[in-house]
Amino acid sequence: MDYGSLISRSLGYTKDVLLGEWWRWILLVLLSLVQTFTLFLVPFYNGYIVRVLAGRTPAPEVDDWSRLFIDGWKLNIINLIYLIPVIVVLAVFGGIAAISAIAAKGLDNPDVWASAVAAAVTGIVIAAVIWVIISFISLLAVVRFAHTGSFLQAFNFGAIFRHLGRIGWGAWIVAVLILVLIGLVYAVVTGLITSIPVLGWIINLFIGVAFGIFHARYLVEAYESVAVLA
Repeated sequence: MDYGSLISRSLGYTKDVLLGEWWRWILLVLLSLVQTFTLFLVPFYNGYIVRVLAGRTPAPEVDDWSRLFIDGWKLNIINLIYLIPVIVVLAVFGGIAAISAIAAKGLDNPDVWASAVAAAVTGIVIAAVIWVIISFISLLAVVRFAHTGSFLQAFNFGAIFRHLGRIGWGAWIVAVLILVLIGLVYAVVTGLITSIPVLGWIINLFIGVAFGIFHARYLVEAYESVAVLA
């Protein structure tokens, strides 16, 4: 897999979507704000990301609002389902920590409080490991969902693992790790820009939309690096 080419093609696609298309960019910023402030209950922006994940070229328009809404919710639900194992682990170990804290019968029992903290930390570590493992699968699953237009295909593990096999697990893991590193650079840059009063916040809104499209297209480029079969 040519990782440099993945990045350059994804950047080129992002440029085609946004540069010179200022009204589309502004509209996507507004949709991302609506999605954030409604806690993803109005996921038009995610619906647009699904169109990008579907591999549409040229860049998709922001239209057919009912479809944007439905696809956005499908993406929300897929992501939530893949997070269930993480949530369960956190709930179990959180429950153990809570029981240990209750058993302490006060703040003067450091041994029991230590076991409560240990249970909570252990749960967080295990949940983080599970989340990382699941992410390598879920990232490809959402691309498959978008490409096929079928919600259930996000959970067609046989097809997902076959596609991962064609890409190569090592190649896919490296591709995802590169995307994570790019995300860290993005976080640092936006953190620095945030120091600019008001204007920095506005700039970051536009950069955030650009990064979201780049992120989605990068996954598509990696997914389509091998023949897409049923």
